[in-house]
Amino acid sequence: MQTIPWIFYRKVIGVSNFFLFVEGKLASPAVSNVFESIPGVKVIYKTRELEEQQANIRIWNETWLSRFFYKPCNYEVFVKQSLNMEMAIVMARVWVLHLHLQHVTLSREYSLRQLLSDVPSNVDMVVFPNYASGSESCIERDDMKEPFSEVSMFKKNYDHLPKDVYFGNYREAARNNPHYFLTYGNGKAAARVQDHLRPNGAHRTQCMVILYHTNCISSASIENKMDDAAVLRYTYTKFSDLTSRRDRCGCRPTKEDVRRCFMLEFDRAQCSIYVTSF
Repeated sequence: MQTIPWIFYRKVIGVSNFFLFVEGKLASPAVSNVFESIPGVKVIYKTRELEEQQANIRIWNETWLSRFFYKPCNYEVFVKQSLNMEMAIVMARVWVLHLHLQHVTLSREYSLRQLLSDVPSNVDMVVFPNYASGSESCIERDDMKEPFSEVSMFKKNYDHLPKDVYFGNYREAARNNPHYFLTYGNGKAAARVQDHLRPNGAHRTQCMVILYHTNCISSASIENKMDDAAVLRYTYTKFSDLTSRRDRCGCRPTKEDVRRCFMLEFDRAQCSIYVTSF
């Protein structure tokens, strides 16, 4: 199980509280009891009470998220992440950071707690540019078992590259893909917990300030991008990463169904290839 080393790595760099929203196999007693035995870990189960709370949560009024509502597969996961983030913000104490089986790498002091404590008090959010392994042309072996300990090669985010290096090597690095990264390149954010903090997708938050005299809401977040820290994303480091993503989806291998189920063109392509090959 990759979640256990994921938790303990974060403990080493200073994370004190974890909110794990579990369902399916992860909610089984054999697995969830292990999570609950780890100090600082709070397990949140998908109960009827949780579903009722999330059914009345304000995120359903977000127009930017509405195009993902009531759709299958990846779209459903994206909405769940936003709902869980909305609840985690209330539970968190000082900073909230949403990472699903990804690592934060630090270039100094190896302490996330120290890194965040040094952030100026007027900054609401810090952004960690993401590096990528796996399908991002960094697969080192075809028999990978434990990505967190075995993967050592990552493609740097363009925010951490000199412009001449980035543009000078773009064609070779992208390998005829439409984007530099196959999945995403906008990194992940940690936000200072405060009134009116809202999730803005799985990668960002924003502090919404209510302007009572005009009866509207505006974004007032101040953010900094980290120069000496990054998120390590383990993108499809094993063949089973591809198969499991397809197997949890009930879509047929047609262009219409694949487009209905998957958000990214790369995911659609790999899903179609996998289904038609077996």
